[in-house]
Amino acid sequence: MTGPAPAGRPPRVLYITGWMRSGSTLLGNVLNELPGVRHVGELYYLWRNGVLGAGTNSSCGCGSPVRSCPLWSEVLGELPEGTVEATAHRVTTLQQALLRTRHTAARLAEARGERTPAPGVTELLDRSAAVYRRVAALGADRLVVDGSKYPAEAAALLGRGDLDVRVLHIVRDPRATALSYRSAKAYIDPMSPARSSGYWTAFNLASELVGRTAGGRYLRVRHEDLSRDPREVTARVLRFAGLDDESPVDAAGRVPLGANHTVTGNPDRLRRGVTQIRPDERWRTALPGTAIAAATAAAAPLLSRYGYPLAPLRPALAG
Repeated sequence: MTGPAPAGRPPRVLYITGWMRSGSTLLGNVLNELPGVRHVGELYYLWRNGVLGAGTNSSCGCGSPVRSCPLWSEVLGELPEGTVEATAHRVTTLQQALLRTRHTAARLAEARGERTPAPGVTELLDRSAAVYRRVAALGADRLVVDGSKYPAEAAALLGRGDLDVRVLHIVRDPRATALSYRSAKAYIDPMSPARSSGYWTAFNLASELVGRTAGGRYLRVRHEDLSRDPREVTARVLRFAGLDDESPVDAAGRVPLGANHTVTGNPDRLRRGVTQIRPDERWRTALPGTAIAAATAAAAPLLSRYGYPLAPLRPALAG
């Protein structure tokens, strides 16, 4: 196992990108079981959900409100007294103005030094870097796992010399994510299959764009491979992140999950105890044919690239 980070080394960040409902919460919590590794959930929402309480699903993974959580109260305590809310409003304003998917190409050009950063970009990234540094000092000296999944943010972070950023792009069959979005949940609004796949395509194309700049600092994995062989895939992710630990997942796909300090994300982040990782292809029977067709059409340009069939078989028709 790799030892503690050398003094003065930039915080190492594994930034997960791709479309939502791709398995990033589960993967992050698995990595969280390793010493010196902390999964912080979707850190992008620390300010909007955690500080301002403007979103849903905003408690910390430890069960406490974010602002009273032992970890996050320490992180936020670095700000001058009385400035937490003002800082949160400022950060969320900059995020909306600078980190939308359509901003990915501009943030990459800035990261490559091809153009001067837009007003507010450096300020926003300074704030993110300060949070990463504080989290690293509070138990994540080997790796911070950020599952925010904003390609433009991943692009911008690549240009920071004071951070060691690796970008992990997770993809999942768009028909599976379409099923997840069909019904409203406590933390997400419903979305049509066509709209879900439209976002899927946009986020994955933007993530690929990030990968072309990141080079060796980019890795793409599929949710389906993670669920079928979680031990091998998590080991591959660990090597990519610069860690030589054994995977916390056993040969049968089981992993004991303890407490975490994820600021927001899939409610599965609150799960504790031994968890069995297994494939989930309910969409093949639960999605009507019309919904499968709509989700497929909007994602068609990328399906074969990721190894997904254009015309998937239903279980009753297979074999």
